[in-house]
Amino acid sequence: MTDTLFSIVAQYGVAAIAISAFLSCLLVPIPTAFLMLAGGGFAAAGDLNFGAVVAAAYLAAVLGDQTGFQIGRMAGPRLDAFAGESGPRRAILDRARDTVDQHGGKGVFFSTWLFAPLGPWVNLTAGAAGMSRWRFTLCDAAGEAIWVTFYATMGYLFASQIDALSTVLSNAAGALASAAVAVGIGAILWRRRRRKTHPGDA
Repeated sequence: MTDTLFSIVAQYGVAAIAISAFLSCLLVPIPTAFLMLAGGGFAAAGDLNFGAVVAAAYLAAVLGDQTGFQIGRMAGPRLDAFAGESGPRRAILDRARDTVDQHGGKGVFFSTWLFAPLGPWVNLTAGAAGMSRWRFTLCDAAGEAIWVTFYATMGYLFASQIDALSTVLSNAAGALASAAVAVGIGAILWRRRRRKTHPGDA
């Protein structure tokens, strides 16, 4: 798998990184973080320009987030039908909704890099919730700058250990996302229980 991804970056360069960054913001399961690591590694070897890798990934990610935000604004309540009544998709949508409701722009900012797997869902829910586009854009752009720069720089600095680095970083990201979803599910269950035991608080 990693050899295939390296081949894609070797053949298509920054275009492959940009396309993956855009699509990953729209719930397409693409290992964009690895492709950015690879892009940084190729830049360290002199095969790609580091500035071009960062710029392409950054602009594509911001554009992808804006697209998701607009889809959320147009889709609105249909997001619930898309997520279904239960299951992982429902859990992560509920967590993304809580993130937007409770933290607003700050939630958007952290979802782009610290809790990156939540990011595409936060984009959708931020649009559906009617968040100001300017607020969303400023917080999103700042967060994406951290996400893109971090992965590209790690690939550049540790070009010879990209496989191992990718495993460590993906495990860390997965653990953070799982923790976020678990907290969200716990909060939802707690509110439901509270409504049953204290109907007047609903």
